[in-house]
This record gives sequence, C-alpha cells and structure tokens, in this order.
Amino acid sequence: MLPETILQFGSGRFLRAFADLFIHQGNEQGQTIGRVVIVQSTGDGRADGLNKQAGKYHVVVRGWEGGQVIDRVEECQSVSRALHAPTQWQEVLKLAMSAELHTILSNTTEAGFALDSEDKPTDAPPKSFPAKLLVVLKARFDAAKPPVTIIPCELIEGNARILHALLVNLAQQWNYPAAFIRWLSNDCVWLHTLVDRIVTGTPKEHPLLATDPMLIVAEPFAFWALEENPRSAFKLDHPAITRAANVEPFFLRKVRILNAAHTALLIQAKPKGFAIVREAVNDPELGPWLWKLLSEEIVPTLEGRVDQPLRFAEQTIERFKNPFLEHKFADIALHHESKMKVRLLPTRDEFTAKFGNAPPLLSAVIDDGFRQLS
Repeated sequence: MLPETILQFGSGRFLRAFADLFIHQGNEQGQTIGRVVIVQSTGDGRADGLNKQAGKYHVVVRGWEGGQVIDRVEECQSVSRALHAPTQWQEVLKLAMSAELHTILSNTTEAGFALDSEDKPTDAPPKSFPAKLLVVLKARFDAAKPPVTIIPCELIEGNARILHALLVNLAQQWNYPAAFIRWLSNDCVWLHTLVDRIVTGTPKEHPLLATDPMLIVAEPFAFWALEENPRSAFKLDHPAITRAANVEPFFLRKVRILNAAHTALLIQAKPKGFAIVREAVNDPELGPWLWKLLSEEIVPTLEGRVDQPLRFAEQTIERFKNPFLEHKFADIALHHESKMKVRLLPTRDEFTAKFGNAPPLLSAVIDDGFRQLS
C-alpha cells in the first residue's frame, strides 16, 4: 500500500478527473507518487461517498480525439480517504504533520482565495481556504517536518504568487514567528499552474452508476502546465503534464484561442438561433468561418509567443465538436462585454500592429458583438 503523500483541498469533480486520475495512472506505471487524502470543507456528501467506496471511482472519458469518437471508462484508485474539515480537523492536522506528506493540491475556485475577516488561528478549522492552509503549514512547521510543495490549481493567473502572498499577510496579522514565514516562503515550493479539462459531472445514465455513484464524465483533452522547479516534491510524469519555467504563455494561449473562439462563435451564432456550441461549430458556414478566424487571424499573432498555437486551435475545434457535451451559449454570454475586451480586442490590435492592416473577420465580429450589446 502506497503512503499518503498528497493533501488535497477540494473534493469536487474536477481534480478527481484530473490530478487524482493522473496520479493513479502514474502509480500504476510504477512511479510511486503516493495516495491522496481529500479534504471537503463544505458539506460532507462527497467525502462520505468516497469513503463508502474506499476512495475508488470511475471516470468516463467521452468526446472527439484524433478525429474519432472516444467513449471509455478509466478507474481511479489514488484517493485513500476523504476528510470532512468541520468534523475531522484534527485528522487533517495529523496528516499535515506526517513525514510522508510532500505535496498539497487545491482547487477551491476563484472565490476560494477570499479571506474571512473572522478567521482566527485557534479556529478548528478556519472558514477560508487560505486560513486553513496556513494553519496546516504552521502545524507542519511546529512539528519540525520537511517543507512541502504547494500546487494551487485554481484558474487564476499567478495563482501560486497570489496564494503565497495571502498566507504571508495572514501569518503577519496572526503574529506568527518570522522563522515560520521564512520557512513558508523560502523552503516550501510554490508552483504556478494552468489546468484545462472539461469535467461535466455525473452522467444521467450509465451502467456503472448502480455500483459507483461517484462516477464522473470528462472530455479526452487534458492539459496541465506546471511551473518547473528542481526542488518540487511532485515528480509525476504524465502525458497531460507540461513543465515550463513560465506558465503565463499557456494562460495567454487559452484566453486568446479557446476563450476567444467561444466568444466570437457566440456573436456569430446568436442571429442564427444556435443554443449549443457543438451545433454551431458543426454548421457548414460557421464551422469553416471559425477555423479561418483562428488559423488566419488569431494564431498568427501568437506565433513565437506560445507553444504550438495552431495545434491548440485544432484541438479547440475538436473539443467544441464533442458529441457528449451540451455547452450552452447562454453560459458563455455572461459578462459578454468584458470578455470581448479581454479575449478579442487585444488580438485585433496586435494583428494590426504586426501586419499593418486590421484583421477583417475579427474586426467584423467585434463590431457585431458591440452592436448586439447596444
């Protein structure tokens, strides 16, 4: 039995179909990454469900990949147990002081980085995730155990830097000793990340549901950019993982290609009455239009700045065509104006500066988008 080496804040479906699955696959290959202990902070349903199944569950991988439909089942056995923070905080702290622990993962959403002014170091546990993490790390420091690698998987650019700053500021407010803050900052390893995989939740119908209510569905595509650091204790080698000195270009690639494609397609699909991304991208007019926009106007502004932008654009189209995914334009339409300003306008301006003329398709779709808002 492999030791419990990873403490994970977040019991949601994403990490279970992403990092936890990859860790299982690495263990199966003999990489001996170890097992994951999941901490659930709100409610106890998922923790109870996982414990009833001894941490075992299945991931149904469905979608387009390599030009063909994929529909396979992958088992995950990397989770050893799940803890409910409000009732099992002492168990969390016990694991925090384990000599075998070497990595802390999190995915608490963007809201998870928010502090709670009522949190105190004596709370068991504090309410906010940063405060919980700080108490965990302080317990480890007090127990004179080795530093750990912290890997925040929240979709926030600069996630490790932001989380680290939150903890340092909170530690100072709580009058934690300077030696601990130095250990936190200099000895522990903080890795920036970008995660990318669509995980849609429990299927409505599947033969495995009768025996595995923790079953979840994910698309075939998976990408995990991890900041390279030779001191990192997280040594997993996996096809989905790319280690890089700087992960910021991967954020740029995702925003300017995948997110931009969503927003541009929404603008074109709205007058035609399409409600689902897949239906629009399979349209004989909109599909070729989107590919032309990506390949001729968006990708050229990213060449030499991000890794394989054309290949990522191809994968984006493939992901949009996923026959098992009902991605609604109504969801993409939220905060539409601000999304256009971030996802589309910079590319238009950069294309114009680089090539001396405005990109025709992108300029037209931006104009249409603002007209739709007026």
